[in-house]
Amino acid sequence: MSATTTPMPTRVNLDNPLSRFLASRDAKMTGILIAAIIAASILVPRFAQARTISFLTLDVVAILLMALPMTLVMVAADIDLSVASTAGLASAVLGVSVEGGMPFPLAVPLCLLIGAACGLFNGVMTAYVGLPALAVTIGTLALYRGLALVVIGDRAVASFPEYATSYVTSTFGNSGIPSLLVPLLILIVVFALLLHTTPYGRSIFALGYSLEAAHFVGIDTKRTRMSALILSGIMASLAGVFWTLRYSSARSDNAEGLELTVIAAVVFGGVSVFGGKGSIWGSVCGVMTVGVINYALRLNRIPEVVLVTVTGLLLIGSVVAPSVVTAWKEWRKKRRSRSSTPAHSSLTPA
Repeated sequence: MSATTTPMPTRVNLDNPLSRFLASRDAKMTGILIAAIIAASILVPRFAQARTISFLTLDVVAILLMALPMTLVMVAADIDLSVASTAGLASAVLGVSVEGGMPFPLAVPLCLLIGAACGLFNGVMTAYVGLPALAVTIGTLALYRGLALVVIGDRAVASFPEYATSYVTSTFGNSGIPSLLVPLLILIVVFALLLHTTPYGRSIFALGYSLEAAHFVGIDTKRTRMSALILSGIMASLAGVFWTLRYSSARSDNAEGLELTVIAAVVFGGVSVFGGKGSIWGSVCGVMTVGVINYALRLNRIPEVVLVTVTGLLLIGSVVAPSVVTAWKEWRKKRRSRSSTPAHSSLTPA
């Protein structure tokens, strides 16, 4: 009598780096980004042009500058809602400083120092005082925006050096590739190495998994959380400098409301709102996908309120979808285990 054998399911060899990537969230986000670009090129006639690269990059620079450190902050199970207000404060300081006669090369480091101070305040209140990052940064969102209004008032400053304003919008010859792409790629690589290859990055992930466990194994949890928020403040102020130079205007309301887009893009890119999960490449793909969608909608002259609605829906979907998928997998697992349980005979041997 021959025994019937059941073929074993084929398993993916995750020892291969390529196989690990293809099975990861990063690969899925890469596919989503490519699909969004293809769909926009087909459905929006003016999208598939050389100048799209330049305009799209300029649209996402500020968001990307804030999203890179936001990835670290959220992987560590914190959040920074004050990034757009920090950018507005940096813009106001830049405008007033240059207008007052300070050389532009000195005004930019001053703005970065202001951003570091904003991040330091958030970090101290969160990591050392023990207040929730959500509550702290909601408060500083209003505080930093108010300080920007105090610094510059309700006016605009437009007196910036021509070499600075022209650089942020320049391209490599007639290729349409923006000059800012090179420093952006360098920053992406730096943050990717920082999060994924250094002890500091491992500390960030450990914090997101469990604050108590991270402290137990010797990680300086307070300093790690604070440093991530300081990085967020510095990069937000850099985004404010870029925003000012791109539009040649320093105003207290620059980048207002951009924090929603930043968080939506990061969460859409795979960073968990509960911490412990995420990657720099996923966040980059999330930012680019949101940028492609918004730029395509603007080319079709879709009202701004629709763009905000789309961003909100992406944020809600990115938060809800993982929970729904997890619940569905658990339900399937329980159903499969019940259906595969063998029926036991109730007969008693004679």
